[in-house]
Amino acid sequence: MARAERRVQRHKLDAVAALKSGFEGTRNFIFADYRGLNVEQISLLRNSLRQANAEFHVVKNSCARIAFSQLEHDDVAPYFVGPTAIAYCADEAGPAAKAMLDLARNMPITLKGGLFDGEIFSADAVEAFSKLPGRLELVRKLMSLMMAPAQSIVFILNDAAARLVRTLDAVRAKKSEAI
Repeated sequence: MARAERRVQRHKLDAVAALKSGFEGTRNFIFADYRGLNVEQISLLRNSLRQANAEFHVVKNSCARIAFSQLEHDDVAPYFVGPTAIAYCADEAGPAAKAMLDLARNMPITLKGGLFDGEIFSADAVEAFSKLPGRLELVRKLMSLMMAPAQSIVFILNDAAARLVRTLDAVRAKKSEAI
């Protein structure tokens, strides 16, 4: 009997260690209740999240609570009640949150909350976060704002040269008519 208990305990320790190693390189997590999803819907959800550079895993609550506690994130423990799945996002969490919320409209998935760069987000905050522009979009906007003055200068210089050419052409045309 003692050997079986040690085997179960070893299995739990291995499960916690595996979760912890998966969590260590990740900064962003989205917690969700996946109750009611069938295998096809979970596969669709995983594929959508994969396109957003995220992974979706169903976790055992007690193991996840311990793993997050070991990573000094005890404050996420309330999210591990009932069936829980986690979307891990190593890079940017916005696209993953957006993909999850889009799929939640048509699937029985409920957001519980999130942990983004060490900050706890409620389900409503995750939804608001998903509506913000992503890092790449913000960089594009910044670059277009930075390019606007240079483009204006080029336009002005091109316009001045074009006016000079049109004026010289008009003078040439008048002189050729006079001859």
